[in-house]
Amino acid sequence: MPATLAAVKRITLEDMQDARRRIAGKVVRTPLFRLRLGPKSPDILLKLENLQPTNSYKVRGAANAVALLSPAARRRGVWTISAGNAGQGIAYAAQQAGVRCTVVAIETAPASKLERMRALGAELIPVSYDTAWQALGERSFPGVAGTLVHPFDDHNFISGHATLGLEILEDLPDAAAVIAAIGGGGLITGVGSALKALRSGIKVWGAEPETAAPAALSFSMGSPQVFRDWKPSFVDGAGGKSLFPRMWERMRPVVDGSIVVSLEQTRAAMRLIA
Repeated sequence: MPATLAAVKRITLEDMQDARRRIAGKVVRTPLFRLRLGPKSPDILLKLENLQPTNSYKVRGAANAVALLSPAARRRGVWTISAGNAGQGIAYAAQQAGVRCTVVAIETAPASKLERMRALGAELIPVSYDTAWQALGERSFPGVAGTLVHPFDDHNFISGHATLGLEILEDLPDAAAVIAAIGGGGLITGVGSALKALRSGIKVWGAEPETAAPAALSFSMGSPQVFRDWKPSFVDGAGGKSLFPRMWERMRPVVDGSIVVSLEQTRAAMRLIA
């Protein structure tokens, strides 16, 4: 890990608003869609981030992070570590900015995501999940040069994600709670930062698969934890082997907890919204 790694800073409302102006025209302001499950069901709305150019919210953070690169950093290029969505977002933002991009890609990622990253001009280095997770913690990978845009532990990346929270409260100012998936924690930290800055009483909950739920364990124990029972599953975009201490520091003030869902519940939800 670089010796000069900056201390964790709170994502301020100014950070979010600046990010929103910075990425305007580069990302989609996505709508909320009401999920109609019957007269006795709770009022649930979905934020349709699948409408983004890369079909994922990650492009918000990527566009903000790439826009803030210095001229020297742009010349060096960027790199990241990803199972697909962050890699696509950063590759897209880099392509739009004329910046070279390398992705240390988890080799078990869906082929469609790997192909999309290549189509966006990224150089891919396929690695195992364990190797990628280690590189995320060390913030380095042998032979890769350029500026790392960390897929979750990056202030500018998270500030971009916070714009999603601003939009939610503009469209649904009386929202009682917001639930977001947790992988590394960047999405929920950004969204939670926006929601809590504007409405401190709103509840912010994470969601993780039963096979990879370090955030729920960390909230239960009161400190960042390693999830010893981690298992790979088809839920490749959420959950992790551990909650990084820096992400716990970022997340804890703006997130109320994390719920754990079974793989069968996940399958049922996917069928419901397909």
